[in-house]
Amino acid sequence: MKEIPIPYVRSNQVGIVLFVLLAILLQQPILIIILWALQVIPMVLGLRANLFINIAKPFLTNKIQGAQTESQELLRFNNSIAVVLLSIAVICFCFSWSSIAGYLFAAMVGIAASIAICGFCIGCFLYYQWKSRTR
Repeated sequence: MKEIPIPYVRSNQVGIVLFVLLAILLQQPILIIILWALQVIPMVLGLRANLFINIAKPFLTNKIQGAQTESQELLRFNNSIAVVLLSIAVICFCFSWSSIAGYLFAAMVGIAASIAICGFCIGCFLYYQWKSRTR
């Protein structure tokens, strides 16, 4: 199982939080659509296609050596939840449904990423609950 250094995971989470905050503050749903694409692309092409990680990588070279890691499987699970919620937000915006609903679903992703930056991963908790029930 491949492990991903936590500083890379955090850079993705920070990118998510920034995009969601900017989208809500500026009332620009296009930023949510861009964020959705930025999260879907690495799901399809792999972690090397994650823009937030690629931007942060040069600044993290000293922090990667000996850093704690997260399993790629867990990261993929968390990313899948984020993509589903962002997809619902994008659908709300694209079909001119309530923009409040769109921002609400995007905010769920932003809040979860913020909490994860602080040390508690909601997606990880859900993953372990799901895994313990399927055994």
